Amino acid sequence: MNIRDQLQAATGLNLTQLAADRAVRRRLGQLGMADAASYLGQLSGAELNALVELVVVPESWMFRDADAFRLAVRVVRERLAAGAGAPLRIASVPCAGGEEPYSMAIALHQGGVSPGAFRIDAYDLSARALERARAARYSSNAFRGRNHAWRERYFSRVGDEFQLCEEIRSQVRFSQANLIDLVAETPYDLVFCRNLLIYFDEATTSAAIARLDALLAPNGLLFAGYAEVPAFCRNGFSALREAGAFALQRQQPGVVPAPPAARRKRLVAAAPAVARPLAAPRTLTAPAPPPDVASQLAQARQLADQARFGPAASACQAVLALAPDSAEAYFILGMISECECKSGVADQYWRRCIYLQPDHYEALCHLALLSEQCGNGPQAAAFKRRAARVYQRQLGGSIQ
Repeated sequence: MNIRDQLQAATGLNLTQLAADRAVRRRLGQLGMADAASYLGQLSGAELNALVELVVVPESWMFRDADAFRLAVRVVRERLAAGAGAPLRIASVPCAGGEEPYSMAIALHQGGVSPGAFRIDAYDLSARALERARAARYSSNAFRGRNHAWRERYFSRVGDEFQLCEEIRSQVRFSQANLIDLVAETPYDLVFCRNLLIYFDEATTSAAIARLDALLAPNGLLFAGYAEVPAFCRNGFSALREAGAFALQRQQPGVVPAPPAARRKRLVAAAPAVARPLAAPRTLTAPAPPPDVASQLAQARQLADQARFGPAASACQAVLALAPDSAEAYFILGMISECECKSGVADQYWRRCIYLQPDHYEALCHLALLSEQCGNGPQAAAFKRRAARVYQRQLGGSIQ
């Protein structure tokens, strides 16, 4: 088994060879080694874990997508008022540096929920992320947006950082685990699993959703990332009509599922710390391309899936020579640029894509992700809202 396969088996991430090779080069630099063949020949379990840390992405911030926490608190309070027996169980997977589960604990405290009425379990594959989560000390980058009144209540400043109070820290239990292998003796009432599936290929996405389904109580609620809702709806879940929360529940009898997506490979963005797939395209108004253009687009996707980015880009340019208004060609060029760590170029291509096809869901999602990474919260929020409106129209009113 080569290093890419080993990393993919250990993480579940759909990694390209380029991403795996980059991780090896970074690790060789950390160790002061030059001989990759010798290093790989002596790869131990502990050293494989060190490589895993270089491809796992533990980046988040407090109250990311705050509408999800508002809905979660409302659901917890309603169920407690209705006479829920045992403490409500909440899971966060992956939990990164603890920002998400701690945000949930703070939101419940602010909502007047007794600490004994709930328990929060947080899981992550990264030992380094869990170490940071247990320390609960964050830089200013973990606090985004304008209203930080709650930070004064629950954090104390330590130099340039902020230390979370013990009252909130004690509400969260952290464990190291891979979602695919995670088993819970008692199912969870609420599960946060946001912005994880965007790193998976289609088969792993289906397996992860099946595992989440097994973790969830019969009437449980699942919170996903905005770009992941379609994948859940293709795998037995229905989205709730809660703006900005991106919450789902199991599909009920009589509910019309999301329209099926085209089945094809996903292009993986092999950025330094991110592997991001190209989801199947969904269009509302774009006309079908002529046969020759369609075949060249298919060839471009296939080349990109094989990490042959130069020929893939040439195939896209050939499409644009025939059809200058091909939004999909610009979308693929954007993904190729992201793979080549040219985020600025990717941004331009994706903006051209949504100019030509304003309802291109995946381009809107990727622009939102890119805006978040650049620290432009308002712009990210605007792209998210547009993506959410497109998705609701695609379902034709079937969101429950």
